[in-house]
Formats: sequence, structure tokens, C-alpha cells
Amino acid sequence: MLFIGHWRISPGNRNAAIERFVKTGGVPPQGVKMLGRWHDVAQGKGIMISEAEDASAMARWALDWSDLMEMEVHPVLNDEQLGAVLAGLQPK
Repeated sequence: MLFIGHWRISPGNRNAAIERFVKTGGVPPQGVKMLGRWHDVAQGKGIMISEAEDASAMARWALDWSDLMEMEVHPVLNDEQLGAVLAGLQPK
């Protein structure tokens, strides 16, 4: 299952977030494969795409950082997956 995540770091948590990221590399927990992550440093926000078999692994990752930033994580579909869903909606 694919997930998209968005985060925003408040200015008051900036230094603590930098310190944790430098220390840990922001590596996801076991069960999550990060496909890409992009940072808007000037705005203190970013986006990531990841993959996990179990949504609880994504919840763990979000909780690991929730003390320092607001994070939203949502399941998403790629074009192929959405195409299969849409094809099933076609009248027969």
C-alpha cells in the first residue's frame, strides 16, 4: 500500500527536529519503505511517499515525530491501481 505524508515543523521545534534528523537520518521503522522525501526548508515543511503492507507501521513513524511536527499520512493509489478501480465502475 502506498502512502503520502505531509509535515510541518513549527519554528519553536526547528532545532530539535534538525538534531533528531541528523542523529537518526529520519529512517522509517521496520515495515516501511520510503520511496522519496522532499523538504521545503524555508517553510519548515515537506512531503514523502512511502510503501507499507500494514498501516500501523506508518502510524508508528508518524508517532515517532509527532512531538516535533504536525504530520498527516494518507493512503494513495498510483495510476495503475486507480485504473483498475475505475475500470470496475464501468457499466457492463
